[in-house]
Amino acid sequence: TESKYHRHEGNLKTRSTELGSAVTGSSLTTVLPASTTVKKSIVLPSENRKELAKQAKVTKEERRAQIDGRHRYLISRLADGIDLSEQQVEETIISDDKFQLIEQFFAPSGLKKLLFFYQDVLQQKLNASSRSDGSTNSLPQKKLFITMGSTEDFTGTCAFFLRTSDEVVTASNISQEVNFGMFDCTNGNILQGLEFFLSQIVIPALKSQQNWGAVKEGLKNSQIQEFLYSVDKFVGTLSSSRQNIEDKIQLTKADIDIYVRNLQNPSDYITAG
Repeated sequence: TESKYHRHEGNLKTRSTELGSAVTGSSLTTVLPASTTVKKSIVLPSENRKELAKQAKVTKEERRAQIDGRHRYLISRLADGIDLSEQQVEETIISDDKFQLIEQFFAPSGLKKLLFFYQDVLQQKLNASSRSDGSTNSLPQKKLFITMGSTEDFTGTCAFFLRTSDEVVTASNISQEVNFGMFDCTNGNILQGLEFFLSQIVIPALKSQQNWGAVKEGLKNSQIQEFLYSVDKFVGTLSSSRQNIEDKIQLTKADIDIYVRNLQNPSDYITAG
């Protein structure tokens, strides 16, 4: 709010007041003495929303102009994995408020991971037909969005990109410098999703690996065998933890009604004890 006041003969006159209430949609109540004359110029919420939408459109087009071969690589992988069109993925990415994380991921010594969640999120929907107060209904809707992985609950599918070095990611080296993967945690079942990802994708890939870098013996090397054994053991621990959480071990429920239905006074409780 920007106000300029001019005091003349004891009266406070407002020359100009500009008020934007696009975020809350609320109105301003000004309490001044009875002798005060106030002139207010109020920017309506609808006008402000139009301006925000205009700015958002400009931002999207600026981001679209930045898209190059690196972005296309990410978009292609996401579209294939999540079963969306490349155009849908592109529109989602350039509309995301965390778009800058992609550039930080590409930068030399940048972010080591880039995460996308694809899951139901609550969308605010205006219910203007039935309510004049502008109230909203929250409806779940599938959405793809960029995340740091620490602020949103994970209930759907995670698509991730991991860097293999600190080199700057370019259009020519992105296929060598960046690994892509996904795991499904529908309904928030993270342990099951991670167990499946490791047992069905990671471990088979490791066991079929021919080139182990400086380790010339490959799978015959004792350290490699110990490593693979540790991964197998970890997956087994995940499986046991998941089964325990899913109440695979159930205790028999006791019917205590037959013990307490005739308890009337303290001596009855003592006898029952």
